Amino acid sequence: MCADKKLFYSSSVLITIGIIFSYSLSSFAVLYFEYDDFHFFIRQLFFGLSGILIMFLLSQLNPDSPYANKFIIFVLLISFISIIILPFLPTSLATASGGAKRWIRLGPISVSPVEFFKIGLIYFLAWSYTRRINDDKKAIKNEILILLPYLIVSTLIIGYIYFTQNDLGQSIISLFLVFSLAFFAGTSKRLFALGGVFVFIIGLMVIFSNQRRIERIKSWWGNIQDAFLPIFPEWMSVALKVSEKNEPYQISHSLNAIAHGGFFGEGLGLGTFKLGFLSEVHTDFVLSGITEEIGLVGLGFICVLYLYMILRILRIAGRCEKKEHFIFCSGIALLLLFSFFMNAFGVISLTPLKGVAVPLLSYGGSSMWAICIGLGYVLMISKKVKL
Repeated sequence: MCADKKLFYSSSVLITIGIIFSYSLSSFAVLYFEYDDFHFFIRQLFFGLSGILIMFLLSQLNPDSPYANKFIIFVLLISFISIIILPFLPTSLATASGGAKRWIRLGPISVSPVEFFKIGLIYFLAWSYTRRINDDKKAIKNEILILLPYLIVSTLIIGYIYFTQNDLGQSIISLFLVFSLAFFAGTSKRLFALGGVFVFIIGLMVIFSNQRRIERIKSWWGNIQDAFLPIFPEWMSVALKVSEKNEPYQISHSLNAIAHGGFFGEGLGLGTFKLGFLSEVHTDFVLSGITEEIGLVGLGFICVLYLYMILRILRIAGRCEKKEHFIFCSGIALLLLFSFFMNAFGVISLTPLKGVAVPLLSYGGSSMWAICIGLGYVLMISKKVKL
């Protein structure tokens, strides 16, 4: 059987859109850093075309082949080892951002190991959960004992990523995958709810352990509190009210860019907020930049295409005969969905912005290649199901 062509084509269209906007939205960065006019476009074109090739080549393999399994295990091990050694590499081999080393330099290309680690993590969880968790009803105590080793190991690894790379967004996504895929593997709703409470408590501890994060949360809450405070009792509204509303200038420009685009946009390449008002507009704020240029109608098309791709993956997952394949496909769909919403909610100030890229749309090679590996495996698995 052939791999799912609809998933392949929809993914390729999103990659093509990302390539186009890597040229349109990077104009200020090109001028500021004195790059060649096509610097970002050529690099993203290379990442995009090679990503499509990766998807195609992987889709030709047999998902039950030992070579396919060994490849993704290799990706997991190399990315894990790279994450461990990254903080100790000299600056000539590692690129820093946000006060921490996050990329390994490989000639002209910088690679972020955590992007590949997430794909390997999904594969490992699919493989391991299939062997440890079944659909039999168990006491919640027994379920906790089954998941306890995963909880301990994942907390240590994800905690290491958080402290060495100062990257809360990727840590949240990784922890989300550990708990959500356990639910897909067959754990009860009670344990899933308990895991949600645990993650919430850990999140509060992480936020309140850093004064800078507290200020960012206060700034974010001050921007949206008027919409929510009337819901709460008066005593709670008084306690939660933030008197100083210092709206982050990036969020302000992001919202203005979206409003400026209107329904049909200013036209491709004609956006103004990308000209120094929004930094990293071709990465973190790509949705704002896209909306200004092609409007809510264009953004709506992208969202529908993105949703179609995710639903297609979930359809493949729902028809898998092997539980391991079902969990893996579900994990890739959740990764795409959660990353998209983390970015989208952040740029419109519904949630604090965490610097998570929009898969296939934001500029960057590591995210592109990692997601294409995940999609390639889903396409590989799709040959085994009847769509």
